[in-house]
Amino acid sequence: MRIRATVAAVSGALALSALAVPAVQADEKPEAGFSVPSGADAFAAEPGAPAADARAARAVETPVIKKVVVNGGKNIVVGTKSKQKFTIAITASSPSGIEDAFAYLWHGHVDEVDGFLGPTQEFANCKVSADPTTSTCTVSVTVDPRSEDLYTSSLAGTWNVAAGALAATGGKDDFIWSDAHAKARVQRFSKLTVNASPEPVKKGKTLTVTGKLTRANWDTKTYKGYSKQSVQLQFKKKGAKSYS
Repeated sequence: MRIRATVAAVSGALALSALAVPAVQADEKPEAGFSVPSGADAFAAEPGAPAADARAARAVETPVIKKVVVNGGKNIVVGTKSKQKFTIAITASSPSGIEDAFAYLWHGHVDEVDGFLGPTQEFANCKVSADPTTSTCTVSVTVDPRSEDLYTSSLAGTWNVAAGALAATGGKDDFIWSDAHAKARVQRFSKLTVNASPEPVKKGKTLTVTGKLTRANWDTKTYKGYSKQSVQLQFKKKGAKSYS
């Protein structure tokens, strides 16, 4: 009995909007990349079955999410070719302990989701802390800039982090879910090249320094000039310990 079956039901409008394609981009973005993970078959007991009735007869045990950390607290930086893997760690507690947890990143508004980054693994890797009621559960997410994960540069910026936890009772109502429990930054990778000429340099002669600052463009999957940025040239004299 896992949290997957509760995702679509609890997140409501978010789950539905994640399946919708904005009209402007309907021809360039497949729906498949925006399906919120679910698992309708995760709960075997049918309504009215003895096990289901027994769970309904007791008090609901609602876990508490204490902390959600994305990528170790660092920004997620993605280029144009290499896949980037990061983790989402959910720390939660419940009187019976934590059985499972789930999380994903989404971009846009709750009624119009235009970006989704979720784990492919079925279960989180949960480790019980010194307090048996508390566990930290980790899921891994892999971002492929060559796929439709990041189909446009406008997705760079702040993303919402949806997170949930399931109590060790396994009861279908013993969970907590938040559509936007935390925030995470997804950025475009940038490159800087610098060259000084002529070489070797001669005292009293002109030295020309040239360079290029580029940034990943997710629309074209190439690097484009990163304009209107400040540039500082530093120099270290012979024998000096630092640049100025």
